[in-house]
Amino acid sequence: MGQRVRETERKYEAGDGPGRSLTPPDLEGLPSVAGIRRLDPVLLDAVYYDTAGLALAAHRTTLRRRTGGEDAGWHLKLPTGEPDTRTEVRVPLGAADDAPPEELRTEVAALLRGRPLNPVVRLRTTRHRTLLLDAEGGALAEIAHDEVTAYVYAAGAYEAGAYEAGADETGAYETGADETGADAGADGPSWTETEVELMRGPPALLDAVEERLTAAGLRRSASRSKLARALGDRLAEPPAPPGTPATAGEVATGYLREQLTAILALDPLVRRDQEDAVHRMRVATRRARSALKSFRRELDRGATDPLGAELKWLAAVLGTERDREVLADRVDGLLAEADPALVTAAVRDRLRGLAADSHARSHAALVRVLNGARYFALLDRLEALLVLPPFLVSAAAPAHEAATAAVGRDHLRLRRQIQAALALPPGDDRDIALHEARKSAKRARYCGEAAQPVLGKRAAAHTGRMKSVQQLLGEHQDSVMCRAALGRTAREARAAGEPTEAYTALIAAERARAAAVEAELPDVWRSADRDI
Repeated sequence: MGQRVRETERKYEAGDGPGRSLTPPDLEGLPSVAGIRRLDPVLLDAVYYDTAGLALAAHRTTLRRRTGGEDAGWHLKLPTGEPDTRTEVRVPLGAADDAPPEELRTEVAALLRGRPLNPVVRLRTTRHRTLLLDAEGGALAEIAHDEVTAYVYAAGAYEAGAYEAGADETGAYETGADETGADAGADGPSWTETEVELMRGPPALLDAVEERLTAAGLRRSASRSKLARALGDRLAEPPAPPGTPATAGEVATGYLREQLTAILALDPLVRRDQEDAVHRMRVATRRARSALKSFRRELDRGATDPLGAELKWLAAVLGTERDREVLADRVDGLLAEADPALVTAAVRDRLRGLAADSHARSHAALVRVLNGARYFALLDRLEALLVLPPFLVSAAAPAHEAATAAVGRDHLRLRRQIQAALALPPGDDRDIALHEARKSAKRARYCGEAAQPVLGKRAAAHTGRMKSVQQLLGEHQDSVMCRAALGRTAREARAAGEPTEAYTALIAAERARAAAVEAELPDVWRSADRDI
């Protein structure tokens, strides 16, 4: 995989427009800075890639191939959610470097959704750098003054890989034509800007440098990146982060937007098989589906029910690997507690075979789904719903009233289900009823989360209470599922002529666990059953 680094920087432009002649900033006496080193200018040539609809840029993501300077190569910059900070994934230039590397395409597969990448902008930059040094000569920060010229490719006029970026051997830039003579794009704007990148220095150093730059006539750049500035009107600014929801509809869409953001952020982690990523992505998927149910009075079910069905499908796909892991952990626990005299080698082999499906094989199957048209279509539909929400009349209701009502409805639903389940005698019917109550507890919990921007601490406390109920019911359901798996294994052993006493004992142990949960549930529910 490429090298991953955190990049923290700020961009500045002249106070009365780009190109203004500025007074050099005073850099003496900055905190933590023991010295200053000015470096020779460097020439940078970068080609930025995106889809025809600028899907990467719309999500504050950039992919470029850059030559010149000390970090020539492919660079993918990803948002972190933190101000001034992004994650940069770097891949060196290769011998056959005519298209973005596959490992970087994988990082943004959920944004590309099968669409091709093409060059959209070429930036040629003369960079003048100043390093701020500590007492040992290490770089605390770099101040770069850039003179930039942009060349914007006409939409659809260029095939990916047809362009060889870079300066010639003398350092003089060629014209905007590629080696085949194809037009590399119309001349775009030229401007100057200043970047300050924090390296080893403390965060306070950025503020101190900003004071000096402001005094010299600079201000924070109005454009979030060079690419955004070059694209101009072609790139629609993403919506500003939502504030406190004012209406019922905004409560629903705000929570849905959070879950879509989580799914898109977790997608590359799942593909890289990062620990716990599958579980977290599954939870975000379930939260989105739950919101569609909790806010049925605000969102048209004709639009949301089919989307909910697709979210259920995705959660099931993600759940296959997670369920295997849960069963494996539970079986290991049972074996550790079982009577050694009963647990023969044959019993161990059968039990470990319950969850012994190859992780590599199951992960590969999951990635195939994430590369499929159905998954990409689901992401498209989620985004479309947020762009043009299918609001009903009640979506215009005040957020506070609607959030309180939605939380109350889901809580009442859970109360009725738990009371009905506890009224049943122990057995299969009660197990099924408690499983349905578990799903309603999740829904009540997630509705409480959605309401927190409006209802604050009250909703947070409610969410915590619902989480405790959900976790207890989850323990019960895990026991039910494990008993079912043990029963299947016992039948297989019996058919093979093997003893089944061990399975009987393990099933009894699981029944005891479930009974303990059922005994604990009334007290837990009494503590949680409070109106918001």
